[in-house]
Amino acid sequence: MTRIRESCSIDRIDMEKCYFNPGCAMSVYKPEVPRMLWELLKEYLGDVKFHDICCRHDPRLPEGATVINNCAGCDRRFRSLYAGIHTISIWEMLDHIDGLKLPDHSGLTVSVHDSCGYRHKPQVHKAIRSLLCKMHITILEAEFSGTRSVCCGDNFYGYVPNERVEARIKERADQFPCDNVVVTCIGCVRAMTAGGKIPRYLPDLLLNRVSEAMPDSLDEYHGKLVDHIEGH
Repeated sequence: MTRIRESCSIDRIDMEKCYFNPGCAMSVYKPEVPRMLWELLKEYLGDVKFHDICCRHDPRLPEGATVINNCAGCDRRFRSLYAGIHTISIWEMLDHIDGLKLPDHSGLTVSVHDSCGYRHKPQVHKAIRSLLCKMHITILEAEFSGTRSVCCGDNFYGYVPNERVEARIKERADQFPCDNVVVTCIGCVRAMTAGGKIPRYLPDLLLNRVSEAMPDSLDEYHGKLVDHIEGH
């Protein structure tokens, strides 16, 4: 049975201790998007602060701080490694906003790859689908989604040979009934590209931007992340 992990309750967030952390991968591959999302949060929520310390390092945040994140790995590490830090996904925050202005993507049909790191948070799955529906996007679900989602394969990097990682990525990509696959993780953008799908990065959809394919090899992608993490 899947163990459900709750997010921080929105109505209990202390806005004086509320921070948005975009995560290392978004900062590397979509360097303009973190600030765009931050501006969107501030427009509707007020004084949300920007935080770009990697979740693998001491976040230097006050007791009772809430971190709004888009990365499931960041969510897990902030929540479990640092006492007194609460987390909530940006998808839940945005879906909660009444009157949020979103682009119209009528005619687009997608499947959704739920990050395996969010497997225990159905509230995140619900928020993502709600946002897609608000943008008039049709969803064709895969068999393994939501709390039954499985890894795109990227998490196996470094543990097995790259050829086996890529084979797993192709196997996962083939499980989606649509060519267009919505993802919330940059690693999954790379994986869906390698697996022959068209990745639709959710921040790009929300900001009415085109999602680019990611041609990086596994070594290139993870090397860039390590370089960024060490400097943040």
